[in-house]
Amino acid sequence: MALTIDLTGDRPRAPAIAPSADKPSLVGLTREELGAALADAGVPERQVKMRVQQLWHWLYVRGVSDFAEMRNISKELRALLSERFTVARPEIVEEQVSNDGTRKWLFRFPPRGAGRPVEIETVYIPEEGRGTLCISSQVGCTLTCSFCHTGTQKLVRNLTSEEILAQLLTARDRLGDFPDRDTPDGAIVPAEGRKVSNIVMMGMGEPLYNFEEVKKALLIASDGDGLSLSKRRITLSTSGIVPEIYRTGEEIGVMLAISLHAVRDDLRDMLVPINKKYPLKELLDACRAYPGLSNARRITFEYVMLRDVNDSIEDAKELVRLLRGIPAKINLIPFNPWPGTNYQCSEWETIEKFADYINAAGYASPIRTPRGRDILAACGQLKSQSERLRKTERLALEAMMIAGHGEA
Repeated sequence: MALTIDLTGDRPRAPAIAPSADKPSLVGLTREELGAALADAGVPERQVKMRVQQLWHWLYVRGVSDFAEMRNISKELRALLSERFTVARPEIVEEQVSNDGTRKWLFRFPPRGAGRPVEIETVYIPEEGRGTLCISSQVGCTLTCSFCHTGTQKLVRNLTSEEILAQLLTARDRLGDFPDRDTPDGAIVPAEGRKVSNIVMMGMGEPLYNFEEVKKALLIASDGDGLSLSKRRITLSTSGIVPEIYRTGEEIGVMLAISLHAVRDDLRDMLVPINKKYPLKELLDACRAYPGLSNARRITFEYVMLRDVNDSIEDAKELVRLLRGIPAKINLIPFNPWPGTNYQCSEWETIEKFADYINAAGYASPIRTPRGRDILAACGQLKSQSERLRKTERLALEAMMIAGHGEA
């Protein structure tokens, strides 16, 4: 049975007050931007470099979210920083725990400019020996992929680098995952010491339509003097924004995943409409040119299994032909149901035959185990829109699961 946690009075060590829309955040700034902000606030030029190093350590190694905790900074400077800036976490509106241990957070961020507060979803997937955080890059999405729940929510705006990183920082708060720090009050400490070891840009939105902010956030996440996540443990997933694919490898250097889902342009035009702008040949040519591509740095191709749509052996044969010469892994994703969808998941026997053919052709082809379906936290199910699922929608989803629709 899924659990929804009432967070009233239950906060991690972060302040109860969400970041103010009136104060700029220091989270998500590059070192150069952070130094400029400090200098503008009146920090003497001779101190700026040292103060940047101190703040970087407190924000990304210790994970503090209150200037008052930065004990090697003078009281006067802490007061100045608190007056001018914020490092607070977003508000956690809701936290759901799946019966398989997957966690989903609904975060609320303050308004930007003349806008309104926005909400996004982030998912934590615990696994043996690792924990993966699925991070959102936009509020909503423009791509309207027909099998994806997120695609039914119109794009509101891009997330800032601060808001992208805040998902990682807040998840680590909730999981008690910052080193050299006592477990924060209210934190949820996972069994077996599980931590956020991997992040995937596979949440709400298309990361490459928010390239600069995603780039800034991922470079901070992989910075060796801070959060220090290996770039091999960071995967960016795109539906195929061809002009930005090379830049992703050249400027960010993380692992690449492609939401493929079809082997013919006519079908992919329907499933992933961006294909009309960047068809399969252009997309695969961009993949072949991805910087650093090798057998040790393969591209992951994601392929959702839709009953009687893209799951035939002929589709498998064409998939192998299309990917010839590209160091690749093919993730087969059993379709995850959501209220209102007309798609169904392929039969398990069909998925296995599809995987067997691809494996025999020399490609690793794992079948992804669905996680968090009961809380709509699985691949393709995220949606915030500030309206969260009504009880009737939840009951409809449960009925679908019980009836076996969408079950692999």
